[in-house]
Amino acid sequence: MIRRLQFLIVAVALLIAAFSTGLSFLFYVVYLGLLAIGGSYILTRFGLADLEAGYRVDHRQGHVGDDMRTTYSISNSSSLPKPWLEVYNPTDLPVALPGRALGLRSWGQRSWIAIVPLTRRGTFRIEPMVVRTGDPFGFFEAAATVGRPTVVTVFPRVVPLPRWRLPNAYLEGTHSAPERSLQTTPLATTVRPYAPGDSFNRIHWRSTARLGEIQVKEFDLEQTADLWLFVDLEAKVHTGDGDISTVEESMRVAASIAHDAILENRAVGMTTSGHRLVSIPADRGPRQRQKIMALLAAVEGDGKTPLAEVLLTGLPKLRRGMTAVIVTASRDRQWVRTLTSLRARGVAAAVVALDAGSYERVGRSRRSFEPAADLVSQEQRALRFALAEYDVKAYEVHAGDNLGTVLA
Repeated sequence: MIRRLQFLIVAVALLIAAFSTGLSFLFYVVYLGLLAIGGSYILTRFGLADLEAGYRVDHRQGHVGDDMRTTYSISNSSSLPKPWLEVYNPTDLPVALPGRALGLRSWGQRSWIAIVPLTRRGTFRIEPMVVRTGDPFGFFEAAATVGRPTVVTVFPRVVPLPRWRLPNAYLEGTHSAPERSLQTTPLATTVRPYAPGDSFNRIHWRSTARLGEIQVKEFDLEQTADLWLFVDLEAKVHTGDGDISTVEESMRVAASIAHDAILENRAVGMTTSGHRLVSIPADRGPRQRQKIMALLAAVEGDGKTPLAEVLLTGLPKLRRGMTAVIVTASRDRQWVRTLTSLRARGVAAAVVALDAGSYERVGRSRRSFEPAADLVSQEQRALRFALAEYDVKAYEVHAGDNLGTVLA
């Protein structure tokens, strides 16, 4: 706007000077300016005509560490070339989608793929694609939007836990049996071809129709133990910055354990204590995994409910044979006493304790003397002793640790 105002002032002054003096050179400059302005307007006016453009996000969901691929295409269906076009998508992703400046010849088309890393969990919005053009002098500008907004959900990073095992729950069969049962049970695990002697009520008709031969269901005699995750998100217990923080580590731990348990055909439930207390009832399968990951992508460490209160609210939901896993950075020992009633009810428990002091030290420069460090270490040791006193399995995670090694 300021540039246009300056140009208008210069043009008016030049026009007045030309008519006042009558110099042919000044009239030549006026005519040249009118020609440049008119040509710039026409170039901008028809710069977006007869264009076809679009974009497509390959995956609208992913985990931290994955790459998001966006495919762009733009074509010119006019006999006039488009010398200058700018294409981009406004977005609130941590790593913005790269825009591109290009030109299109007559009847030309261009397509390309933009790849950006997903560096932070959460829900992000990609605005419609913007196609912009203008004139070489910057007098005029035209823009158009293409498509609809796209929402991208980034789940926490899932770390492989090849040696992770839950504490033994008080239920026979904490893992699926390698051999199928000859009895009919509520848990159908797979299908196989029909063999003489198989009961007709075991036939799985959908698989039979799909494969063209009779398929019968096989059953698992032993039920796998269910898992319930408690993720402590009380604001005052968390520390660290960005990816190196106790909040993000809690999300990685919870996502990895839930993913591993669902692969083992366990029913997984979850309670988080963020801005509000949210519970997902225990269930199996990919849909349950989707619900858990979506919750972990949305919550933040801004809760006000202490862990002891969260456990008092959630423990009555646990039934015999379940295993409770608590993920917390709290050094308060009051909540440990709440777990003492689980053993009598046939519920196993494990605690993943995050060493908040190590995350805080990584986030700031080390000083030669830190009087608070001794107090933090004492509180951490006291928590370990309290967990050991009540015979609760505990895993301690420090900043920079490999979860697959620590949870082994």
